[in-house]
Amino acid sequence: MSLGDYDAIVLGAGAAGLMCAAVAGQRGRRVLLIDHADRPGKKILISGGGRCNFTNIGATPDRFLSANPHFARSALARYRPADFLELVERHRIAWHEKTLGQLFCDGSARQIVEMLLDECDSGAVELALGKPITSIDHADARFRVTWGGRTARAAALVVATGGPSIPKMGASGFAYDLARQFRLKVVEPRPALVPLTLGSDEQLFRTLSGVSAEVVASAGKAAFREAALFTHRGLSGPAILQASSYWRHGEAIGIDFLPDRAPGWLREAKRMTPRATLARTLGKALPERLAVVLSDRIGLAGDLANLADAKLTAAEQMLSVWRFAPNGTEGYAKAEVTAGGVSTAALSSQTMEARAVPGLHFIGEAVDVTGWLGGYNFQWAWASGWAAAQALGDRG
Repeated sequence: MSLGDYDAIVLGAGAAGLMCAAVAGQRGRRVLLIDHADRPGKKILISGGGRCNFTNIGATPDRFLSANPHFARSALARYRPADFLELVERHRIAWHEKTLGQLFCDGSARQIVEMLLDECDSGAVELALGKPITSIDHADARFRVTWGGRTARAAALVVATGGPSIPKMGASGFAYDLARQFRLKVVEPRPALVPLTLGSDEQLFRTLSGVSAEVVASAGKAAFREAALFTHRGLSGPAILQASSYWRHGEAIGIDFLPDRAPGWLREAKRMTPRATLARTLGKALPERLAVVLSDRIGLAGDLANLADAKLTAAEQMLSVWRFAPNGTEGYAKAEVTAGGVSTAALSSQTMEARAVPGLHFIGEAVDVTGWLGGYNFQWAWASGWAAAQALGDRG
């Protein structure tokens, strides 16, 4: 069965695909949106604890990772957080700002999905859900997509199928396979915004499961001040998830457990409370269980009055750059996004189009652009989808 010709076929009814299809449809293009899932926007629905952290008012290019750190600049400048917020408000969706510029729905993430579907409906976008794609080929300046025994053709094909993070939601490396089919380079994918695991030599810290504290976590040149959470497998929490995107196997994660303390604070504590132990002193600023473990690891027993200033200074230094050596991550199953993806070197930053394959576009998480935690990856989805939609059908 053939469904005939379209101006564009969009693969993937997630954030980027819905946005692209809606905008292109409203620009007068005939658009077909295909997804193997039986419902659109599944990842949107579970995001932000069910309330969808739909953007971040601080979504500037320096808060995105890519082999080409400048690639995202054009799309992010042309479709800003304020533009998406205007759309949200036009649909009368109540929202609120949390810390660090994060914007959430007051109600449910479902409101964002319904908004995007309404926008698709306004653009007369045709949806085809619940059937896997079986083949894609390209001939005579047309892409032909076959799924569920049906076939459609279009001059433009937009790949918005994301990366392999959260496979239980149906995520896969489909976009990478398709890129390779068309001889496009793929930057090695890896889990990002993901909890880190600790080995047996850090077993003592794994006994702190459930304990959290505000810290500064660093990996490479990146540092994030937010909560860190100890788990039965290792380290999690916003600070760790942020740092994980910059972490590489074999490297250490640095933790400043007391970022507000000035140098010499332990010597001052010794002067003010000479009979206190290190564990008791740390317990005034950190959860008690964590204070005890850190004190045990530092190995300074007895009252502060009996400890040399040099040893207290060394303890301060350990606490300000505590080194953990993760042995891995919890993988794609727990990763919020995928770092790496279709190489930006192969794509136009203006249109997301593959330079070597006219009409073929990659957007959203499928591309080697990964944002920080807190609404940044949604903003990239909206911006890259919007950018691609501006070019669809322009060649007639």
